[in-house]
Amino acid sequence: MRTSINWLKEYTSFTETPEKLADMLTMAGVPVENIEYRGEGLEKVVAGQITDITVHPNADRLFVCRMDIGVMPIPIYVVTGATNLKVGNIVPVALPGAKLAGGLEIGIADFRGIKSYGMLCSADELGMDAKIVPPELRDGIYILPADTKPGDDALAVLGLDDVVLEFELTPNRADCFNTVGLAREVAALTGGTLKRPMRMLREEGREKATDLVSVTIEDPSLCPRFTGRVFQNVRIGPSPAWLQRRVQAAGMRPISNVVDVTNFVMMELGQPMHAYDYSLLAKGRIIVRRARPGERLTTLDGVKRQLTPDMLVIADAVQAVGLAGVMGGLATEVSASTHTVFLEAASFNGASIRRTSKALGLRSEASIRMERGLNTADIVRALDRAAELLAEMGACTVCPEVVDVYPGVQLPRQITTTAARINARLGVDLPTAKMTDILRRLGFDVETKAEKILVTVPTWRNDVGRFDDLSEEVARIWGYDNIPATTPVGSAKPGTQSYTQTIADRTKDILAGLGFSEIITFSFSHPSVYDKLNLPDDSGLRAAIPILNPITDDFPTMKTTLLGGVLQTVAGNLSRKNDDLRIYELGAVYLPKSLPLAELPAEPPVLCGALCGKRAELAWNQGREAVDFYDAKGAAEVLLEKLGIGGCEVRAGEYTAMHPGKTALFHKDGELLGAVGEAHPKVLDAFGIGRKVYLFEFDVTRLVKHAVLVGAYRSLPRFPAVARDLAVILPQTVTAAQAAAAITAAGGDLLAGVRLFDMYTGEQVPAGSKSLAFALTFQAPDRTLTDSEVDGYCRRIVARLEESFAAKLRE
Repeated sequence: MRTSINWLKEYTSFTETPEKLADMLTMAGVPVENIEYRGEGLEKVVAGQITDITVHPNADRLFVCRMDIGVMPIPIYVVTGATNLKVGNIVPVALPGAKLAGGLEIGIADFRGIKSYGMLCSADELGMDAKIVPPELRDGIYILPADTKPGDDALAVLGLDDVVLEFELTPNRADCFNTVGLAREVAALTGGTLKRPMRMLREEGREKATDLVSVTIEDPSLCPRFTGRVFQNVRIGPSPAWLQRRVQAAGMRPISNVVDVTNFVMMELGQPMHAYDYSLLAKGRIIVRRARPGERLTTLDGVKRQLTPDMLVIADAVQAVGLAGVMGGLATEVSASTHTVFLEAASFNGASIRRTSKALGLRSEASIRMERGLNTADIVRALDRAAELLAEMGACTVCPEVVDVYPGVQLPRQITTTAARINARLGVDLPTAKMTDILRRLGFDVETKAEKILVTVPTWRNDVGRFDDLSEEVARIWGYDNIPATTPVGSAKPGTQSYTQTIADRTKDILAGLGFSEIITFSFSHPSVYDKLNLPDDSGLRAAIPILNPITDDFPTMKTTLLGGVLQTVAGNLSRKNDDLRIYELGAVYLPKSLPLAELPAEPPVLCGALCGKRAELAWNQGREAVDFYDAKGAAEVLLEKLGIGGCEVRAGEYTAMHPGKTALFHKDGELLGAVGEAHPKVLDAFGIGRKVYLFEFDVTRLVKHAVLVGAYRSLPRFPAVARDLAVILPQTVTAAQAAAAITAAGGDLLAGVRLFDMYTGEQVPAGSKSLAFALTFQAPDRTLTDSEVDGYCRRIVARLEESFAAKLRE
């Protein structure tokens, strides 16, 4: 946001230097990024009128201009090579002793026998930015307005005697994205009075605007208000010099009276506008709607753009004619042949405008203001201001009435507080009268009743919604430097780590010891990821929370699973030839109870990891085997063991994104802790992964529930253990876990351990059966077991297996 000191002084009086004013504004939360002295270093440049032009007698490409510079009784002669001059032109003349841009000093020069008493100046020589100079004035000598008097200070005529303040405003201060809003801040800080522009509009048109234009808003949530005026007998031409100076000071290029007025009012009052050639609006209809699928629009910059249904457009009865709040369409552009103009002033949903401008790469002064929120209640004032300016300069006739569609009227908010409460929060002792004076200077309506202060927040302050905001307003105008420094009072409590955080840290340590690297992905995702993960259409994981203002169109929702981010990381590494991976992520997912959100979503922590590539780093003493399912399962088992989670039941099953025949589910006390498995081939194809990947995912909340970080103490055994191997033939349908459970139940208290060490199917085993071999460990705490005792337990175990599963002892 840019504005000039002279422009600010039109709305409030102050005597502070630009540096002092910039410091005051910055300390009040309206930071000034830069101070630009326009025309700095320029001296002795006046306006001069060309009264005669002759060709130099000794040089075909030089001309001798006789100049009336007003300050001298006789004309002076200046030699120039410019070809864009004619008698009667008024131009900037650098007199002898003048200083121009770049430190150039002008003296009396002799050009082939003729003395030149100065130099005629171009825009570049005056240090003017080419971006804000009209194209026809960029080359050659700069032609001043025809009403300029010879002898006038050329810097004042061009607005180069002004000082421009450039602000770096925070997004919440939408009220300061205009000169009147900044003048309000200046008045509050300096004790001045704000003078808002007066409206003296004459509506002399014969037809009513409401009879010429009809407006329909299809989605009021995206367009709270749409207003417009109709101007007839429009005469397109250049703007007055004063208006051009204001537009240039704001960093924009003067174009024409209609365009310049809309830009001026936007910078003055903060309301973006757009002008349409009324004759090109089909049936005089305006429809504010979402873009149709496949719809295209050629914008004012000549680019044909593909629109999407989430973009808001302004349409007539036939087609889209503008991108709401971003840029108008070329089809209804105002041109030199335009005779009737429809001027739009509206308020649009900020998030929608930002998404559209980012998607199309279109950022403008208008879209920046729309994104931050407008003063919807005061739109007509800005519209009338534009109409008044155009009528004053004779550019049009204003039709009576305003087209105004306002579905939901914006009412000002009210906040009740007390001086004592504000003082307590700020640590000061300001009287009530001082607080109310500060708030009134900022435009708040204030009523005091006994100790209570009732504050009505003006509609242009969208950032003030509660007591804390009011206390901040008082503090920043009173001056943060005036608030005494005090030592905070309160009971100090040392920070502690929750049990969940402890388990998370322990989990990371365990996985790091197993050779895994931690990754961190965005908390955001895209609905297409759920398709890639092969989720059913009715899966609860598809109920993702939409983000109102996403950082990019690639991440419009909060993620409900970590699997997508982990697989995308795997794909990214493989594409860069990083083939051997052991990665994991421990983070939150976001699960809403319902959509749209009525309450905060659940954010359970989840652990997700992936393995692929070789089992060990390539070396002379290492094999070239690739990781497989049992590497992933082994990592999960080590993790559970280190967390003190024993007695888990592992069974085959199905899990998100995993191969249904190669997935193991880990259960504890009937609860599903997580799963390990090979990634489904379709999922790998969807992510562009051309090799096997093994995944695991665990619910950290359930790991925390069952974790035992400090185990029970048990003394070392005093007596030796006895080992037995048991090989049995079982039906294929019997799992190793079921067999182990039966062995444990039959083994009694002396059975200290059961471990499966072999599984065999082949010629020596009947069809439909398999051989499982278990290592059994027997041990007593008070004696050495005899072979006869152990043999008895083994017979009981075999009998239980025969009874339960029709098992046969393998010899």
